[in-house]
Amino acid sequence: QVQLVESGGGLVQAGDSLRLSCAASGRTFRSYGMGWFRQAPGKEREFVITISVSSGIHSTYYADSVKGRFTISRDNAKNTVYLQMNDLKPEDTAVYYCAAVIGFYSEYDLKIAHTYDYWGQGTQVTVSS
Repeated sequence: QVQLVESGGGLVQAGDSLRLSCAASGRTFRSYGMGWFRQAPGKEREFVITISVSSGIHSTYYADSVKGRFTISRDNAKNTVYLQMNDLKPEDTAVYYCAAVIGFYSEYDLKIAHTYDYWGQGTQVTVSS
């Protein structure tokens, strides 16, 4: 069982930056694919960004809406993955969820919520205009 705990959400203004953290339990964190999804009120959960690992090589995939603004990184020593969000926009307002998957999956599969095995409770990000 893997537990994920997000933190770092809050209320910011358009153009500001915010960094979310997701702390994971488990001894094999370095082998987890880690993703971030978000869900705005009245909308379905959508893919944001993910970082997978295979044979020690990390691959990162982005949603088009966040390319150039969001980055993902991981610190395997701390069992933590980070989502750095820059130049935030009101349309980025949502609950952000961290997710973990064990095993190697394609880029296509990593952009689908059902692929992931474990989820955090979510953290609210609100961007005012």
